[in-house]
Amino acid sequence: MILPNEFKLIDEYFRPLAGPEGLNLADDAAILAVPPGEDIVISTDAMVEHTHFLGGADPSLLARKLLRTNLSDLAAMGARPLGYLLTLCLPTTIGNEWLRGFAAGLAEDQKSFNVFLFGGDTASTRGPIVASITILGAVPWGQAVRRSGARAGDLVYVTGTIGDGILGLAAARGEISDPDSYLAGRYNLPAPRNALPISGLASAAIDVSDGLAQELGHIARASRLAITVQVPDVPISDQAARFPDRLADMLAGGDDYELVLAVPPDREAALVETARRVGVKITRIGICHAGEPEVTLLDAHGEPIALPRAGWSHF
Repeated sequence: MILPNEFKLIDEYFRPLAGPEGLNLADDAAILAVPPGEDIVISTDAMVEHTHFLGGADPSLLARKLLRTNLSDLAAMGARPLGYLLTLCLPTTIGNEWLRGFAAGLAEDQKSFNVFLFGGDTASTRGPIVASITILGAVPWGQAVRRSGARAGDLVYVTGTIGDGILGLAAARGEISDPDSYLAGRYNLPAPRNALPISGLASAAIDVSDGLAQELGHIARASRLAITVQVPDVPISDQAARFPDRLADMLAGGDDYELVLAVPPDREAALVETARRVGVKITRIGICHAGEPEVTLLDAHGEPIALPRAGWSHF
């Protein structure tokens, strides 16, 4: 099979995904009316074959992961999703079966997250598959959650479990056992926490795409304070707990797409109740305090843990 021409590709696979703002993908650009009383939040992420995903990846899962990683950025800002732009650079050997699976994956998650395609671009390439989404969301004026809003005394919470993503990659490579495919599933199909409305509850937030320790460091530097984490409190799945020798990887690995939140003590109860109501697990793991902007990880004996690396680098 050979990559179909651009117009046939759009007509057959992507026009059915378009929302009204995309004008049926028949014009040069989309038109988006800014919701009254709201700010627009914009983020973009790309995925490159052999760098962000393994060669031969299921195109449906690839599409869903691409969309979900971008949705996670909106969740970290407290924004609700509106729609997205898609750019695909595809080898000419890509055929209809791959495109059909990719489009089906997007369609499935569009329904799940109530988000639609606004437009985009396609091109052929002699290199690996490159897929990129630019996502748009909305948040009430001035209420976007920033990395820089944490204050001394804020409590540090994290959603879900940490470390599944990096172990899932190891499982997908055949490096560790994964009998129920849970870890590989967490790597291939993360669960962005858009159901948890953090605006008005968290003072700062970030999603765990490049490693828990590194993301906490971003908050510490942006907020100009120190963060101390009790590592035994970091939530680990039962499947990940089978690999205690990989704790450092779990703390520094990426692809979890959970949220790390700094929460003022007087909002803690409201956050806990909100998380319970929407069915998102949250765990308190540390505290923000005055000091040099750095992250200290403490073991069960209160001793600092040094990591070989803080997290994933894109370069």
